[in-house]
Amino acid sequence: MNQRTASTQRQDALAGLLVVDFTIVMSGPMCTRMMADAGADVVKIEPPDGDVVRQRPPIRGNISSYYASMNCGKRSLVLDLASAEGKRLARELALKADVVVENFRPGVMKRLGLDYASLALENPKLIYASISGFGQSGPKAGAPAYAPVIHAASGYEVAYGEYQRDNERPANNGIFIADVMGASYAFSAIQMALYEREKSGKGQSIDVSLMDSVLSMLIYEIQAAQFPPNRKRQVYEPVRANDGWVMVAAVTQKNLDVLFEVIGYPEGKKDPRFTSVAAKESHWSELLELIEDWTQQRSGAECESVLMAAGVPCSRYRTVAEAMQDPQVQERGFMSELGSGDGTFKVPNAPYLLSATPTRARQTLAQLGEHSEVVLAEKLGLSEVEIQKLRRQGILGSVEK
Repeated sequence: MNQRTASTQRQDALAGLLVVDFTIVMSGPMCTRMMADAGADVVKIEPPDGDVVRQRPPIRGNISSYYASMNCGKRSLVLDLASAEGKRLARELALKADVVVENFRPGVMKRLGLDYASLALENPKLIYASISGFGQSGPKAGAPAYAPVIHAASGYEVAYGEYQRDNERPANNGIFIADVMGASYAFSAIQMALYEREKSGKGQSIDVSLMDSVLSMLIYEIQAAQFPPNRKRQVYEPVRANDGWVMVAAVTQKNLDVLFEVIGYPEGKKDPRFTSVAAKESHWSELLELIEDWTQQRSGAECESVLMAAGVPCSRYRTVAEAMQDPQVQERGFMSELGSGDGTFKVPNAPYLLSATPTRARQTLAQLGEHSEVVLAEKLGLSEVEIQKLRRQGILGSVEK
């Protein structure tokens, strides 16, 4: 039993909440998956050909595990929003929703008649979150953007490069920080709006910008851009072990004093090069050489074990696969296993634990349009005859097999 399953659990925090999800790719789906993890009924509206990520590998059990990791726990409803009837049905569903989330370019939802202003006239309690590259207003509001573009536009990539020894060319990009940040901020803002609605009885719109989200994490860099320091910032660099690399972060003076004892250089505690923050920063490369003289004679595992036991933060560089197997990760129940038979795979849970309220990846792995009929009957009261007529018209697409 891990910490996630061992907690005293009450009802799902978002049980009974209807979320209509108009999102694709990553930022929006990650936000709404967090809501599904907390028990919300998330209905994902997809075009007849589905979210583009549905086809991305790896494929397990006839579904993209990449797609499933961002969309598990949701129901899939196919609606052709290019048709008048598809737009009408989407509108009717949104008018019954507690929360609508979309991540199209600004203006798209308005053209579809699905924007906040239009819906709030009939559903004043609606909370409506829009996630976009640059936000809903401003000269770049309508500009197309995906995470790698935001990383470049925000200054993140240049700032990251300045911390490297060789920054002749910006780094390649494959981990989409902007999407993760945008999803997290959108989820947080939705919870704030839900709480406020309990007091006022009214909904509101939420405008999340990926650009703002990435800028918000550049805490030091924003200040340094305004007030350039007279010396380079201290940067934590990897040091060599005899079988790879380790990161040693002796941040406090106490950490550093213990480190000097461990590496056999106790006189370092009185060495004027390292007895003050300014002196240490001025002689940072010399300090790294001292540390590396010790670490390169040992394996990464030994460095980590010895230094962590002494109270000095240290880790060897692991692969993602190795990190997933870490006993600490397993004890916290961070990974959930989804799928069945030969098609199982693991996805991360939310990175927080509540003592009584459950949050976890749900087992629903919806095929494209799998829940179209049941959602239309359940939420909009459509009859079987009406649903089959919509299917013949192509409004609902065809169910994946």
